[in-house]
Amino acid sequence: MTYEEWEREVPEVIKADQVWQFYAYRKALFLYDLAWEDCGKLMRDLRGQAVTRQLIRSAGSISANVEEGYGRGFGKDRNYFLRVSAGSARETRGWYYRSRYLLSPAVLEHRLNLLSEIIALLITELNHQRRHR
Repeated sequence: MTYEEWEREVPEVIKADQVWQFYAYRKALFLYDLAWEDCGKLMRDLRGQAVTRQLIRSAGSISANVEEGYGRGFGKDRNYFLRVSAGSARETRGWYYRSRYLLSPAVLEHRLNLLSEIIALLITELNHQRRHR
């Protein structure tokens, strides 16, 4: 599934929320849906089952922490949750790398690149907030 296909399926109630305007959030939600599918494949192998628990938890934490941060407005609280989200994105990237023997090279490359994009978007936002205090 492409990002564009996925985005068309997102319910309007989600798109109406202010957090939807933050592109990193949209990408993180997309990543979670991809991780959900990937975990189905990983669960078929005993070694992949251990990775799956960590992968799905950390992937969900990315968007959940953005939501928490946006729920707190602007300032130190929001930035704290964006930093946690960036940490979760890095962790998820690590879990994807660890699953490289069970996922196709194309899937692995796509997920690693998507996570690098999410991390860059989060760090860019944090730097922007730091400069405009």
